[in-house]
Amino acid sequence: MSNSLKDQLLGLGFKQVPKPERKPEASVRPSPKAVQPKTTDRTRHGGKPKPRQTREEIDLARAFALRTQQEKRERDAAEQAKQIAAQQKKAAKEQVGKLLDGGILNAADADIARHFSYGGKIKRIYVTGGQLNALNAGELGVVQYNGRYCLTARETVLAVRALLPSLVALYCDGNEEALPEGYDDPKFKVPDDLIW
Repeated sequence: MSNSLKDQLLGLGFKQVPKPERKPEASVRPSPKAVQPKTTDRTRHGGKPKPRQTREEIDLARAFALRTQQEKRERDAAEQAKQIAAQQKKAAKEQVGKLLDGGILNAADADIARHFSYGGKIKRIYVTGGQLNALNAGELGVVQYNGRYCLTARETVLAVRALLPSLVALYCDGNEEALPEGYDDPKFKVPDDLIW
């Protein structure tokens, strides 16, 4: 069982591939005593002299080099600004985490779903009856933190709004959009017997 795969294949009747014969190669290196002719810019390109650059070509090359340097500086500045913004956002998220530490009011026995729009989608948070009234009155708010919707006090929501407004998912402060004109028209009224 300790035979190698090669031995096993040879035992089954496979033939070994013959190795190609090596031909002695002639030495390509020039002898150290041979002197090579010097090449210059004029003779490097097939013996034809290289045309001299005009002043316009030199100025054009310098302008391209300056433009390339300027674009590189702009890219570097944009990258640095991006990194600074990322560091500031990270620090603000850490502060939000400290604000939310111990201030999350999500109840385990909550059974009422409060739907709200956040990030262009309809989201929901489960609250109790008292929390629902406080949430609609503006005494409580919802903050999105680490993929979770946290029910918090008004002061915490306002502090989070000052740090990172994009994390405030729901806060009813009375400045919400009013219903459009004609929305309470009786022909658009939802019937009482409608079952969802």
